[in-house]
Amino acid sequence: MPAFNTPDWMLTALDERRQQHLFRSTKVMASPQSTRLTQDDKEYLAFCSNDYLGLANHPLLKQTMADAAQQFGVGSGASHLVCGHLDAHAALEQELCEWLGYERVLLFSTGYMANLAVISALANKQRPVLMDKLNHASLIDGARLSDAIFKRYLHNNVESAAKHMASLGQAGVLASDGIFSMDGDRAPLAALANLAQQQDWLLVVDDAHGLGCMGEDGKGTLALENLSSEQVPFLMGTFGKAFGVAGAFVACSNDMADYLTQFARPYIYTTAMPPAVAATVQASLQLIRAPEGEQRRQTLAQHVALLRQRAAAWPYDMMPSDSAIQPLLIGSSEQALGISAALQQRGILCKAIRPPTVPPHTARLRITLSAEHSREDVEHLCDTLDAIFHDVSE
Repeated sequence: MPAFNTPDWMLTALDERRQQHLFRSTKVMASPQSTRLTQDDKEYLAFCSNDYLGLANHPLLKQTMADAAQQFGVGSGASHLVCGHLDAHAALEQELCEWLGYERVLLFSTGYMANLAVISALANKQRPVLMDKLNHASLIDGARLSDAIFKRYLHNNVESAAKHMASLGQAGVLASDGIFSMDGDRAPLAALANLAQQQDWLLVVDDAHGLGCMGEDGKGTLALENLSSEQVPFLMGTFGKAFGVAGAFVACSNDMADYLTQFARPYIYTTAMPPAVAATVQASLQLIRAPEGEQRRQTLAQHVALLRQRAAAWPYDMMPSDSAIQPLLIGSSEQALGISAALQQRGILCKAIRPPTVPPHTARLRITLSAEHSREDVEHLCDTLDAIFHDVSE
């Protein structure tokens, strides 16, 4: 191997992360994505995946992927606008439109890319961006890429958003997560939608963590607040969480989709997702809309209720959330890492989330639940945390 001369500033930055207990590294899993994961030849009970409905290893979806690869091949070969838009993509877009009540859908390879595309295309020096302080990094980066005036209002505070709008003095783009990925709480979307309509702002909602696993028919946070496509003109959703597959989409009107097709660079200049993936996502959507999907959502809700009931006795606060994301606020990064390590020693994977992903002094265990967990799995996690907290208090 060649000898690389690493710059001193890079080594210093890495040392600082290690000293602050903020260093990140990749862990290799050697098993399908499920509630049981294999790492370093050991099986763990996992509470860290975004596979909220337990579909990532579903036999129907695996068979669909294999069959679709035989039919369409394994790559799309080009961007959507060249020759990479196959009938599998078109069929998925059509069913998503019918499900969610939007005129058009554009597909993307990742949710990150979808948010970059929408925000950077809609905002500019004449159209500012205003978003929740805890929005996902992809929305923030889209605002930075747009070169627009960019402001962030206090988390879930509609009054703060209104004040920023008034100070900006011109209509722009208002963006919020539906379910916040690190806190698990829900945005006040109805109030934000009303504010956006009153001020003639465009509302963008990233419902990556709500679609499929919340709301009537799995329609996510918009369904929970009875919001229509007219009230939320841009909806982003991902296929790598509750859908159990990969990719993302943006739903909007025909004219708005035409605008993104002309000006959203991450859409124009990226190879389309493999058509076999699109076909598998469509099969997942059909599961989500079927009685099986409703049963999985009910099971997930029961797990959430059980965990929160048990957590009331713990020395740390469970953050407010009715979603599959249940963060246990620890505060110290070192302590959060210690609790995560203690769980792993007992055969449970549950990751500590630390700054800069979350604000300073708010490190937490991000407990994520899946419909694939059994009640006994959730009880075992709670029993194990009971024991760890008892040992620490002695």
